[in-house]
Amino acid sequence: MTSMPKCRQVRLARHPEAMIQPSDLVIAETQLPPSGPTDVVVRNRWFRVSISTRLMADRDAQAVEGIPFPALSPGDTLADGAIGEVLACPPDSGFMVGDFVSHPFGWRDHAVVPVGQCVALGRGPIEPAAYLGHGWTAYAALTRGIRIRPGDTVFVSSAAGAIGSMAGQVARRLGAARVIGSTGSRDKADWMRADLGYDAAVLRNGGPLADQLAAAAPDGIDVFVDMVGGDHLVAAVGAAREGARFVLLGALTAELDRQGASVVAPAALDSFQLILKDITLRGYSADRDVAAFAEWIAWQRDAGLHFARTMVAGLDAAPQALHDACEGRLRGVVIVAL
Repeated sequence: MTSMPKCRQVRLARHPEAMIQPSDLVIAETQLPPSGPTDVVVRNRWFRVSISTRLMADRDAQAVEGIPFPALSPGDTLADGAIGEVLACPPDSGFMVGDFVSHPFGWRDHAVVPVGQCVALGRGPIEPAAYLGHGWTAYAALTRGIRIRPGDTVFVSSAAGAIGSMAGQVARRLGAARVIGSTGSRDKADWMRADLGYDAAVLRNGGPLADQLAAAAPDGIDVFVDMVGGDHLVAAVGAAREGARFVLLGALTAELDRQGASVVAPAALDSFQLILKDITLRGYSADRDVAAFAEWIAWQRDAGLHFARTMVAGLDAAPQALHDACEGRLRGVVIVAL
């Protein structure tokens, strides 16, 4: 390209003191750098907003496996998964102008992306949530991290979030007989039952989690898909049947701690129960099974899934969307459309 477009991008203005605020971010305009012989110039159409950005914006943040963007310093441009349209590309790149590609440089309207970091998506139509959402994380966790068995009772924490909104549906289609999810409001609980196929919901502020879970799963649970940690993990151990399998994908109690995000999420577990109930407890990152993504894309086409998402219009709305997502106000994966 002889003339590179200008780029609007969202940068970290300062480290958050507690919960991230829109004022902690700033939108800046800059000139795109010249593209090299192995670069693709992309106009972004959609990008994902991840609550993990809160953790990586912390003053003491360090790289965390499974979070696909680095720790942020003031002045840095945010990054996350994106889908864009190719504006220019090398002739031997395998791409053509007009192709859609996914890449890791969201939070901006244009990007110069190394060819090796672009994944071809064809020319559309595109369902952005299938590629930017965390359905593939749920799928990998339930086919590789652990295994669903026919008739299982499954408990999913943060079940209205980006992973949880897909995990219950995936578990059902893999053979689970009963699916229970936790969430923070009755509105979300009703939505989970109506649109996501959950059989029951427990509320974070609805009384002791152990009591709610015992009522929702009187015969116990076989599988726990955890994004929260803390009291959810403790309650799941209490409700576990013999041979239960737990897959731990996140720890929102630490990532969204109002006193400051961290990677420390303590929980007091009864280790005797882990032994007596023969519980398998596994920490898991889908990034260790990258081959699962292509398998997920093929599998989901005929699975009849509801792609739960909150669609936000325009780059200017993205800082508020991040704040609202971290406050638990949004549903499913949060995507900004440009």
